[in-house]
Amino acid sequence: MTAALEFFPRGSGWTTDDLEDLPDDGLRRELLDGVLLVSPSPTDIHQIIAGRLMVALEETCPSDLQVTQGVEIRIGPTRSFIPDVQVATDEAAQRRGRYYTPKEIVLAVEIVSPTSLAMDRVMKPALYASAGIPYYWRIETTNGIVVHAQKLDPELGAYRPVELFDARIRTLEPWPIDIPIKRLTPRHLL
Repeated sequence: MTAALEFFPRGSGWTTDDLEDLPDDGLRRELLDGVLLVSPSPTDIHQIIAGRLMVALEETCPSDLQVTQGVEIRIGPTRSFIPDVQVATDEAAQRRGRYYTPKEIVLAVEIVSPTSLAMDRVMKPALYASAGIPYYWRIETTNGIVVHAQKLDPELGAYRPVELFDARIRTLEPWPIDIPIKRLTPRHLL
């Protein structure tokens, strides 16, 4: 942690290149217009949902795509985010890199936490859409698990709501998916 505290960005703010120089210490670092954002550790509910969603998506994921998490998406030199779950092209995954470009991402999923409300509901979808990521899912957990599925409208450069799933995620895009919400729900919440 000391190394991170002693490292300062250039006068114009943090860049994705600066992220390469930081220690691999397990902290989740994202960039928003050169400002370094460090997120607190996620809750157990958050991690259970992310893990279960990854497994469920992987079961039906086409071979030209890969489900993963914890991999940075570099939107630009001063913008970088790490979705909770993401689906990348297999070509991108075969690079075995530490980050993806927006063109390599098919679906970005964010699970809303009390500390990420504005980021996950407003900021990230706007930036993911402007970067051209075709699908965005936002998972709310306040009153049960609700998945807000959105699809990019290229003419608007923004996401349009596709469906709200509160019992079963059933969609044909980005591939045929059928997942009961109960399967994502932590046991102590059933």
